[in-house]
Formats: sequence, structure tokens, C-alpha cells
Amino acid sequence: MLNLYNTLTRQKEAFNPIEPGKVKMYVCGMTVYDLCHIGHARMLTAFDVIYRWFAASGYDVTYVRNITDIDDKIIKRAAERGISAEALVEETIADMHADTEALGLLRPTFEPRATAHIGGMQDIISKLISRGKAYPAANGDVYYAVREFDGYGKLSGKTLDNLRAGERVEVDPNKRDAHDFVLWKAAKPGEPQWQSPWGAGRPGWHIECSAMSCHHLGEHFDIHGGGEDLQFPHHENEIAQSEGAHGQQYVNYWMHNGFINVDGEKMSKSLGNFFTIRDVLGHFDGEVIRFFIVRSHYRSPVNFTDGILNDAKQGLTRLYTALRGLELPASGGIDWNNAYAARFKAAMDDDFGTSEAISVLFELAGEVNKSRDVQQARLLKDLAGVLGLLQRDPEAFLQGEAGDGLSAEQIEALIQARKNARAAKNWAESDRIRDELTAAGIVLEDSAGTTTWRRA
Repeated sequence: MLNLYNTLTRQKEAFNPIEPGKVKMYVCGMTVYDLCHIGHARMLTAFDVIYRWFAASGYDVTYVRNITDIDDKIIKRAAERGISAEALVEETIADMHADTEALGLLRPTFEPRATAHIGGMQDIISKLISRGKAYPAANGDVYYAVREFDGYGKLSGKTLDNLRAGERVEVDPNKRDAHDFVLWKAAKPGEPQWQSPWGAGRPGWHIECSAMSCHHLGEHFDIHGGGEDLQFPHHENEIAQSEGAHGQQYVNYWMHNGFINVDGEKMSKSLGNFFTIRDVLGHFDGEVIRFFIVRSHYRSPVNFTDGILNDAKQGLTRLYTALRGLELPASGGIDWNNAYAARFKAAMDDDFGTSEAISVLFELAGEVNKSRDVQQARLLKDLAGVLGLLQRDPEAFLQGEAGDGLSAEQIEALIQARKNARAAKNWAESDRIRDELTAAGIVLEDSAGTTTWRRA
């Protein structure tokens, strides 16, 4: 039985899908105004692994991850760059897809854009107004009346009486209550806009996900996920909108991944510790970044440093080294009765326990190193594949890209020169060549009369 932590109930629960054998999952995706950062990589990879594990467990998964392509940040950034919002959106989506591909992410079943669901948003807003849970204001905006929804705060544990206690709440004369939030924004000159029953304008942020999830998954579905920073107010507001409009439970299980900290501090441009995925890919292989993320439990906070990434690289190198030089048979699927596979499955069935699952991979790699058994190696590759790891040829990973260093041809030529020097008993020259390779970041491994190499 697969168990997962439900933020709504604050406990682990057995997963029971609404429709047997099927999983309907929605995850809040990117607001596409800039490159994705390493915190986004954490969220994207966490739910990619969850998606993969449901599929590996035999479920038919419908995975929806939206794109917010209309937002204040998009409008502002486009104006700063002197391009249209549409041009910025297309450029940023292409960058996002390049980064997610480098991290080995599967594409979701559906990747809807907010601007394709304006009609659905307006339908929900109309229902909310008719049910007394939303109201048009004098300024042309439409607001959700939070005090008209009895369950407001059930996800975050906040109540309207203690909400933002100790903080100043901006007073808006157009709102009935300071905590009411916007569903529809009146049009401003020069901004994208759509016609609506309340005048020209564009949607607020929160209403987008209610409309897109409802369109693809129905008014009631299994799982909704995202970063823990979205728990309040975004996800709280989604619940209020969706349940207020449809009169039934919106989502059964809410899942949130933990933050990434940089050198123990929250990532922030103002602190100078802000890194995009593209920044990190300039120094580390995408699979190393993925391994760094996957080896920690998705709900735990993760510290991000060069040293920790280098450690992740060494760990992934150990796993790939176990597969080196073996001709593996074709995969016949995973035998979950195998002791290693059973332990791997038990870890993943316990709230997607990737850290324990990775430990199983290291134990299995140790056995493969000793036995050189191709069936065990096949199992190692297949289990790792469930996490999106170890699917490349080992040599391709271990020898990697040359970058500014020595090419593979140059390295092979030096290895041959070293071999010739050793045959001539010219040990000084042999040592000199090895030192040259070591200084260039090349690790030589001599065994049974042959020499293999990898990049450090």
C-alpha cells in the first residue's frame, strides 16, 4: 500500500484514488517571465519522481502542470525588455523546456497555459458571484469574499482572526474585507486584456489553477502539489474558489515539497545567492543536479553548495562505475520480489522515500562491483531508471564533455604514450604523463593490463 503525507490532514495516509487504477494529479508550474531557478528544479524534480513512481506502480496517471503566461511580472519584464508579453512567454517557455530536459524530466500529460482557459475562469467567477462568495467592486475588479467560505484556512491552519497577526494589512476601500483576494482585474492601458461580464480585464493569479485543473481533471481529483511556499495563500485560495463554486471537495491529497537553501540561507537575489538552473548547468551535469535533489526526501529542506553538488557527483559516479564494462541483457521488467527491489519499493511506498531508495541502489552497486553479475547490474539500472537515473552509457557519463579540458582523443593519446613509456621501463616519463592527466582532472584506473579513465 502506497502512503503519502497529506498537508491537508497533516499526516501520512494510505493512497486511495477516486477511480481505481487511475491517478489524477495537478502541480502548479512556472510563471514564465524569467529563467527557472534551482528552487524550481527541486519542485519540478520532486513531482517528476512522484509521477514516475505512480506509473511504475501500475497506475494510469494524468499529470497536469500548468504554465502561468499572464501575470504582473510578465507584463513588467516584457516592458523592461521592450518586447511583447507574448514574445517573452514563448522565449521563457523554450528556456524552461531546455532546462527540464537537461534535468531528465518527463513531460506532463498536459501543460495548459492560463490564457487558453479564460472562459473557464470566467465561468467559475460567475458561479461564485451567484452563490454570494464573490462580488464586483466599483473599480472594475472582482473579489472573493473570504468570510463567505467557512473552510477558509483549513489547508494552512490559519484563521481569519489570526491571519497575518502582527502584520499590517493594506486597506483597500474596494474590498469588503482586507483579506479578500482578486479574481478578475480591471483592464489597464497597454496590458493584455479580455472581455468579461464585468468589463475588460485579465484574471487574478489564483483563479487560473482552479480553472485549468477543473478542465483537465474534473471538479474533484486526487492530488494537488507544489512548493511549500504556495500552501498559503495560493492553494488556500484555490480551495476556497473551487469548493465555493462547485460545492464539493476539491482535492483529496495535498503535497508540498521543501525549500532549497543556499549555504544555509534562503535563496535571494538581494543576498547574492540566487542561482538559475542554467547557472548550475554551466558547472554540473544535469543528472548530477537531479541526483543531488532526488537523494533527499521531497519534503525535507535541502542545502545547496558547490561542495554538496561535488559530493553528489562522486556518488553518481560510484553508481555508474558499477555498470562500467558490463554487457547488460535486455530489461524484462523489475521483479519486485527480489530482496533489493522489495526494499526499494517499500521505501518509495512510504511517502516517496527516495533517500532510502538511493541507499538500496548503493548497496546493490556494491554487490555488482564484487560479483560483476549482469542480472544484478540490470536490476540496478532498472531501479535507478524509476528515479530517472543511470540511463546513459556509463562511459558517456564518466568521460563526459571535454569543456575547456583535454578531449577524449588527447587523453587516449597520452594514455598510449604512458603505456609505451611503461613498456620501455621509463617510469619517470610514465609518472609524468599520469601527473599531467591528474592535473587536467583525469582519473586513470589500471586493471588487468588495461587502463580506463574518467573525468574527476
